[in-house]
Order: sequence, then C-alpha cells, then structure tokens
Amino acid sequence: MNTAVEKLFLDAASNRHLDWLESEAIHIMREVAAECTNPALLFSGGKDSVVLLRIAEKAFRPGKFPFPLVHIDTGHNFPEVIEFRDKRVAELGERLIVGSVEDSIKRGTVRLRNPQTDSRNAAQAVTLLETIAEHKFDACIGGARRDEEKARAKERIFSFRDEFGQWNPKAQRPELWDLYNTRVHPGENMRVFPISNWTELDVWQYIAREKLELPPIYFAHEREVIPRNGLLVPLTDLTPPREGETVEKRIVRFRTVGDISCTCPVASDAADVDAIIAETAVTQITERGATRMDDQTSEASMEKRKKEGYF
Repeated sequence: MNTAVEKLFLDAASNRHLDWLESEAIHIMREVAAECTNPALLFSGGKDSVVLLRIAEKAFRPGKFPFPLVHIDTGHNFPEVIEFRDKRVAELGERLIVGSVEDSIKRGTVRLRNPQTDSRNAAQAVTLLETIAEHKFDACIGGARRDEEKARAKERIFSFRDEFGQWNPKAQRPELWDLYNTRVHPGENMRVFPISNWTELDVWQYIAREKLELPPIYFAHEREVIPRNGLLVPLTDLTPPREGETVEKRIVRFRTVGDISCTCPVASDAADVDAIIAETAVTQITERGATRMDDQTSEASMEKRKKEGYF
C-alpha cells in the first residue's frame, strides 16, 4: 500500500472512531438533559471541558444549553486559562456560575494553614459540594476520563454520589446496553462523564478535527521552571524554589491544567495540535502521572479525594 493510500485509510479509520465517541457523548449529554431535573456542566477552560462544550453544541444547538456552566475556582488558577474561560463563555452566550474556594475559606468551611500559599486543589471538593447544595444540582457533567488515573477507571459514566457527596466504588450502578439509572433522592447527585471512554490521544485528535481553540499554555512556550522530584514545577509566587533548588528556563507545555500549586508542565517543543498528537501517540506516561504533584503523594491519593467529594 503506498503512503498516500495508507494515510487516507488511517484518516478514515480515525474519523470513524471519533464519530463513534462523539455519538456516545452526545447520547449521554442528552440523557442527562432528559432524565435529570437540574444538571450543570463543569467548565474550567481546560481541553477536556472544551471538548464537552463542543459536544453540548452538537447536542443542543441552535437552542440554549439546558444547563448552566459551572467552574470551581481555587483562586490559584493560571491567568491564561481564566481569561480563555471567560472569553469562551461570552462567545457561547451561556450562563457561568463560579464557585470560589476563597469564599469557602472566608466562610470557614475550608481551613488551610496558610490560605495564601497552601494548595487549594483538594479544597475544591468542599466548594463543589457547597455549590451543588446552593443551586440544588442533581447532576454535574464533567470531562474526567478513565485513562487519566486508576481511581477514575473504576467510575461509571453516571457516577452516583450520596447525600454527603461521597463516592463509594463498591456501590456503583450497572450500565448494561447503554442504559443509565439516574434516579436520586433529595441531596444525592450524579457526576456524569460523557468522554469517559476517550483517551488523551482521542481528545487531541478531536480538537484537531473540530479546530477547537485552547488556552495558549497547552502549546510549547518558554517558562521558568524548577526541576523537582522528576517534575518541572512552574516558577510562581505560589511555587517558589526551595533551598538548594535552581531555576531554569525551558521550552515546555502543559498536558493538563489545574491549580498552579499542583500542576506542572512537561518539556516539549510541540507548538501546534499536529505536533502534540504525534507526541501523545508515543508517550508512555499518563498526563496526570507526568504533571500532577498531588497525585504523587500516594497511589491512593485520587481515590481518597474522590471518596470525600472531589470530582
């Protein structure tokens, strides 16, 4: 088979695969709208939530989304991502609800030893549960994927949470033949993951196909970083160098974006989507394994946080 024909064959196969994933995600999104009384779609400005917005557009346009967008803001987010979030929401003309960890700290429901510098990543769980309770959401749609981390691999597409917002991996509901049990009692809720079956490579290939815009920090750029425990910690006021550490300038990009205090870039010269796809196709380290300081505390750290209400 010559190179041109082989490329056409591979492109066609990739499009069929993406078509199947997109169709499943649209079905799930519409199922949430049909079966849940008061759902919300979590939108942080990250690549997975950008994909979810496109799925929502295909599921519900030209009408308005049948749910608001929600972001749990730690107050320690990368400014490029927050700027992109607000720009994208304005373009869509949809409603954005922001739950603030800073407000939870002021209420006393979140207590940190040093609120100005301590990581607020785990504290998001408290603010998320408060936001759910305030607006009486019975379902929150998010962009978590099974390939990200083994605790997430245990979760169903419709993940049941009890009246305390807790997740029990042994009490998940069966999902045979794409049939979903969405029934909840007052105070309980569902977390729903339409792209649960997608991989990081699928996400980037879909971004390429749909020509989706992303925050610039996803692409290669020069940044001051601190080599630490095999990671490249971004130099910021929240993450200064420790005694004996050196600051280096590197060409890096972010594979995932989250709280500044726990999210690291990776060394990369991939400056466009095609280059990122080529890089992602050969990587052997998950995006969270390569970039998240909070997941390195223990093998069970994510599962522990999820049981306490983390998304």
